[in-house]
Amino acid sequence: MPQSSPRLRLRRQTASAVGAIALIALGAAPAVADEGSSAAMTLGKTTAIDGVKPGSTFDVPVSFTNTGTAAANMVWLSYTVTRGLSHTELPSNCIRYEIPSFDEAPSKSEAVCKFDQTVKPGTVYTAEKALTLKALDHALYDRLRVTVETSEPSLGDNASEPVRGTGPAVKLVEQPGATPAGPRDDQHPDWDAADMKVTADNTADFEVAGARAKGAVGDTVALSVKFTDAGPGWVLRDGDVSVTKVRIKMPAGTTVTKAHGYCDKVATGTYECGTSQSWVDEGKGETYTFNLRIDKAVPGAKGSVALAGESRPFDKNTANDTAPITLDLNGSGGSTSGSHTPSSTAHDTTDRSNSPTADGDLASTGSGATLPIAGAAAAAVAAGTGAVLVARRRHTTRR
Repeated sequence: MPQSSPRLRLRRQTASAVGAIALIALGAAPAVADEGSSAAMTLGKTTAIDGVKPGSTFDVPVSFTNTGTAAANMVWLSYTVTRGLSHTELPSNCIRYEIPSFDEAPSKSEAVCKFDQTVKPGTVYTAEKALTLKALDHALYDRLRVTVETSEPSLGDNASEPVRGTGPAVKLVEQPGATPAGPRDDQHPDWDAADMKVTADNTADFEVAGARAKGAVGDTVALSVKFTDAGPGWVLRDGDVSVTKVRIKMPAGTTVTKAHGYCDKVATGTYECGTSQSWVDEGKGETYTFNLRIDKAVPGAKGSVALAGESRPFDKNTANDTAPITLDLNGSGGSTSGSHTPSSTAHDTTDRSNSPTADGDLASTGSGATLPIAGAAAAAVAAGTGAVLVARRRHTTRR
């Protein structure tokens, strides 16, 4: 089971710290926490969910055991899904809210169900009616996180306003024939969480577009090539890796004077470009823009764009995995200013950056773990606000 808490209850922690300080100020020592009986929540075994059909619904059976030594008076079950999945009608004892993309995490939807009833120790429980999810048309590689806890979860600063379910309320029911989960030896007995992969029977078509640039010897021209996920599925990779890599080979007789920030030079005239995040939505992608100086005329010189990197078993169309780069020369002479920048045939208003990034950037190599947000975080620390950023990041990662 994951070892990081799903919530960061800053107000509760702050109140505890203030209380302790007040006791010390009065000359009294804080009371020692009672280490006697307490409830402890442990989820039952979970497995990946494979082969769901886009547009279909499926149940999420969840069980848990109170592995502590005392009863719990109230329990919350939370179901968090990535953007390829959605919640269907919820019981009235559940709320739903949206969490937008934040830092390295894609957008999510979360449903939290409250069960105001006694949960006895040593007993296995499940909801009398399993929660139902729907696979959307763009579902492909999605994630489901289930959490059980004995304290009310906080929504977080960036969550939308919660919406209460309209279906009949559901209760927890005992499962007398089920084998109780074993006790856990960890530091958070009041909650437990499990992450499950949900794979849809769907495809995603990754494609690249070539470019044509025009100029004279001595000119510096703009060159842009584009990567797009043509769908229908979106693609979410595991960990902090680029969704894919794009290898760009420049035409002979040219020199790159400025490369796109997501690209690394891997050989003379050849660059490998990553993506800004570890996921790409359907219909979206990246545009890689370069400044290219035409050094000499090489008849018939052409470059190329090709998909590379991670395997793509979801991509059944390989015809658009490569594209040419063509350079049209105006004549033997050229501008001495080097300032001509005619437009290429590929443009994208969604381009996120056109400045080089530091080595190790996710977008550059696909294997680094540091996103462009790191620069902003460093600046914030220098300004004396590092503690706030750390608290917000901890709050986010515990979801």
